[in-house]
Amino acid sequence: MWEKFDTNNDKFYDEILSKAKIKLPEIVKSDQRFVIPDVESNVEGNRTFFRNFKDLVTTINRSGSHVLKFFTNEIGTSGSVEGNRAIFQGKHSKTQLTKLLERYVNDYLLCPECSKPETHFITQNRVELMKCDACGSRSAIRSLN
Repeated sequence: MWEKFDTNNDKFYDEILSKAKIKLPEIVKSDQRFVIPDVESNVEGNRTFFRNFKDLVTTINRSGSHVLKFFTNEIGTSGSVEGNRAIFQGKHSKTQLTKLLERYVNDYLLCPECSKPETHFITQNRVELMKCDACGSRSAIRSLN
């Protein structure tokens, strides 16, 4: 039933595998798949400008209104989007905004099962869920009121 192991076939396999690995693009070889963009912000008077807000929202593939609502709820202030930037009332440091962005990514972007960012929101039986396209898991998410 079992055939004798042929070392010639093993060497042939290793050669083909080596050639295939060389042809792989660098991004596939990289361990780091998703990098959170840096927050670009500045304070002018009594307002904080999150300058790359739209770019961030596009990168993480979430709606601007959802991300803005999360930030305004957590900061406890009002905010709006104008062009590429979000404007928050009050003085908020870049460190504070970066920590909030990390929390948003952990709570609303990364899959709790496989930690991959290939997720999207779905509603099932009036419950908002995050569905992972990578592993197929579904998990409930905290509602933003």
